[in-house]
Amino acid sequence: MSPPELTLSSEVKYLKGVGPRRAALLAERGVRMVADLLDYPPFRYEDRTNVTRIRDLLPGQITTVLGKVIAAGLNRTRRGTFIYELSAADASRPGSGGIIYCLWFNGYYLEKNKVFQPGQLVFFYGKAERDHYRGERLQMIQPQFEIVAEEETVNARSLEVGRVVPIYEAIGALGPKAIRRLMWTALEGLGGRISDPLPASVRGRCKLAGRASALRLMHFPDAEKIEELNAFRSPSQIRLIFEELFHLGARLALRRQKMRAAQGIPFEISPAVREQIKQILPFHPTAAQKRVLGEIAADMHSQRPMNRLLQGDVGSGKTIVAVQAAIIALANGHQVALMAPTEILATQHYLYLRRLLEPLPYGVELLISGCKASEKAETKRRLAEGSAHVVVGTHALLEKDVRFRSLGLAIIDEQHRFGVMHRYELIRKGPQPDVLVMTATPIPRTLALTLYGELDFSVIDEMPPHRAPIETRLLGEPDRERAFDFIRARVKTGGQAYVVYPIIEESQKLDLRPAVRMFEQLARNVFPQYRVGLLHGRLASAEKEAVMLGFRRGDIHILVSTTVVEVGVDVPNATVMLIEHAERFGLSQLHQLRGRIGRGTGKSYCLLLASDRRNEISDERLRIMTETTDGFKIAEMDLRLRGPGEFFGTRQSGVPAFRFAKLLRDQEILDWARREAAEFIEHPASRDELDAYLHFLHAEWPRRYGLVRVG
Repeated sequence: MSPPELTLSSEVKYLKGVGPRRAALLAERGVRMVADLLDYPPFRYEDRTNVTRIRDLLPGQITTVLGKVIAAGLNRTRRGTFIYELSAADASRPGSGGIIYCLWFNGYYLEKNKVFQPGQLVFFYGKAERDHYRGERLQMIQPQFEIVAEEETVNARSLEVGRVVPIYEAIGALGPKAIRRLMWTALEGLGGRISDPLPASVRGRCKLAGRASALRLMHFPDAEKIEELNAFRSPSQIRLIFEELFHLGARLALRRQKMRAAQGIPFEISPAVREQIKQILPFHPTAAQKRVLGEIAADMHSQRPMNRLLQGDVGSGKTIVAVQAAIIALANGHQVALMAPTEILATQHYLYLRRLLEPLPYGVELLISGCKASEKAETKRRLAEGSAHVVVGTHALLEKDVRFRSLGLAIIDEQHRFGVMHRYELIRKGPQPDVLVMTATPIPRTLALTLYGELDFSVIDEMPPHRAPIETRLLGEPDRERAFDFIRARVKTGGQAYVVYPIIEESQKLDLRPAVRMFEQLARNVFPQYRVGLLHGRLASAEKEAVMLGFRRGDIHILVSTTVVEVGVDVPNATVMLIEHAERFGLSQLHQLRGRIGRGTGKSYCLLLASDRRNEISDERLRIMTETTDGFKIAEMDLRLRGPGEFFGTRQSGVPAFRFAKLLRDQEILDWARREAAEFIEHPASRDELDAYLHFLHAEWPRRYGLVRVG
């Protein structure tokens, strides 16, 4: 009986060369079908059409050489570090006399796994340099390598030499060479039977190749230039990147289309509403706040539901704008829900709204898991009957028994901290409420288009005029006592201080100072003359509220805390923050923490106390923090350092798991693909073509990108 014909939906375990062990490895990387395998792109390419002779190498040249291993082993330097050193003779021109030396710092794993043996043929890719300490010999530091068999270097159909070779990121024990073999087997087995989901009208208009051709040329390039390939700008790569971003653009266009078709609440912006807004304003709004409120008010007045993202740096005044939007809904007889990611932030919002709305006839409720069961039941009853006008809460708002009489406005603060579906769960609590999404983590435009492309954007790009700039200083362990002296001096003159730690309690795995132990030490030995408080996430809600109230009143001079103060804590008198183990925090997190100070009129200081256990990336983060307080610049740099998948620290934030596209690299293609997708959804070449594409998108989007909604 002959094996079944290979198709894109065939399981990879049926592919020649894939047994149960390899199938399990591939599945861990999300490669379960042949289609998944072909969507696993190389991360770079090597031109092995003309392998450079070792004797012809020039210092500074980045290239590939083919060498035969002479000797290899682990050496220890005088400073105690291990360097794995290898020497190889020129195998591309045997007998030419060329020798290359390769060094890997901390290369103990190469010795342990006995990776290299004398006589092996190995391709080395890296930068050739002169070793000025050893007779000007040529060497490569940390080169990438691939071990090949003798017959592979002479085989006319070799996948290893005589061509531009794709280099894949290893999948467990599956190295680039093994993955190349599987790719070749899959493409040969399919024989061009690869369907193309991109509508033919779009392919024609954009002059894009078919998918089958693009996949073959991406994996096994023919005449494409090595420079274009490594820049991911060859025609085949552009086609596949465009396709991926076109699917995203179509998904967002469908959402926008659905939102435009919905019937919203046309809120009246009457003189009475404006008068209520004037009553609660604690200060004169900035021009940016006025502009943003105008955009929100216009949305709320329209027939369609508002769906708007409000961005603003830490301390720019987003919350007061949201309160004004809330008054528009309240004055029109509807309820407002504000959802925050943490109990501390929800409590801060609750206290702030209750104080602001005190002159007006609106009741404000708090609904968090820390509330007593009887209090929660009473709040839910008042929401259902409509006597509770505003509710502030956490995920507790999403419980099934939370019902509103008439939810008119849903405000989600720090949206990226919620799962991708939570916003929709809250929206479903009302017939078609207006939605205002807020974030104090400025989102670079490219990522915002990806995450929130169905929303309209408003940006508060101006800080309140009375805010003094924050000075940020980077300190090392020898500066610890000086930092404590600085805090004493600030507190002595009437200020307050935060001391932030990355963990709550001792950890056997992490050599870090914990908040609980340091609180005791600081209170007893370092600042005995001042009142020191402790705040962390494991405290009961009542304890957290009591500590925060004490700090706000000035009863507590120094607050020792974990990152629970990252958002929502507003104490204008706090003018100094010391962040311990600053190298352990992300860039956006450091910026958010720093945003807790500088909220009054006095000058504020952020002290970044970093240990010696730093690397290049953490040093770069700390350098950026000392050079700018601009949240949008920091967000851009954070995205570049970490990439979109880790930018928010959670895969639930809604960032698609792209296979080909990289948001930072492919911004122009993103804009192009979104325009084409919107045009296709709004004005398809034919209804049949649109229906066929929508059928594909609904079936394939969750599998390809790990997200659950299409439109």
